[in-house]
Amino acid sequence: MSSSLKIYRTAQGAVVQNGNASFLLAGFEWDSLFHDADPLATITKRISGATMHQTPLAPLAPTVHQEIWAAGVTYFRSRDARIEESKGAGGGDFYARVYDAVRPELFYKSSPHRVAGPGTGVRIRKDSKWNVPEPELTLVINRHKKIIGYTIGNDMSSRDIEGENPLYLPQAKSYDQAAGLGPCILLSNEMLPVETEIRIVISRAGKEMFGSATTLAQLKRKPEELVEFLTREMSFPDGGFLMTGTGIVPPNEFTLLSGDRIAITIAPIGTLENTVI
Repeated sequence: MSSSLKIYRTAQGAVVQNGNASFLLAGFEWDSLFHDADPLATITKRISGATMHQTPLAPLAPTVHQEIWAAGVTYFRSRDARIEESKGAGGGDFYARVYDAVRPELFYKSSPHRVAGPGTGVRIRKDSKWNVPEPELTLVINRHKKIIGYTIGNDMSSRDIEGENPLYLPQAKSYDQAAGLGPCILLSNEMLPVETEIRIVISRAGKEMFGSATTLAQLKRKPEELVEFLTREMSFPDGGFLMTGTGIVPPNEFTLLSGDRIAITIAPIGTLENTVI
């Protein structure tokens, strides 16, 4: 059995990429991916009789009924940035404590209808003046509370709103098209290696305005730990997604503008591209 497969949600149906070959799964229900105890094994069997897919991929966001949640302050860089942005409101100590605490910070990021898929627009709030993307490895969780794969997440954030008061985090983080997700789900029963790189490039009018990278070695909490806390007292009958936090924060003088292009790459998964609208 393949150790991993990429599966894309498209207007034509689910398309599976295995090496250089792509297969269209006729009649495949997207939610069934999250109901299956071992979707990698199931999909591997299905592609043996599937139709080869020859047309270019035009992926949609890989969610139909799956909630998107997020973890915060899981990288030291994120800890420092959150302390700095909220020091005027007296909230800096919150983030230092969370970084070292047993219990992680977890928050509801988005419902499926608010998610921006690959190649579509992400938004910045009209009542915010300091906005940044946050590139994040995103865990794919099935209804059995098991990690079945990975995708790329963009946790769009209004830093001035959250910095004004930590209790404003839901407004700084959750609004229409504040979550980018895609381009596919990498189905795998194994954790990605710690040397896996997360890279972001932000371009404006064709010019690179910011670029940086980190690796999963800088992620303080284990993915299994984050999932255990998230699912400890909540059920996910159709599965869900969990963004694992960011280790990349642009300098304080940077803010996104309409028209900026954001490209987030995690090599085993691909690249998620969105434009700020």
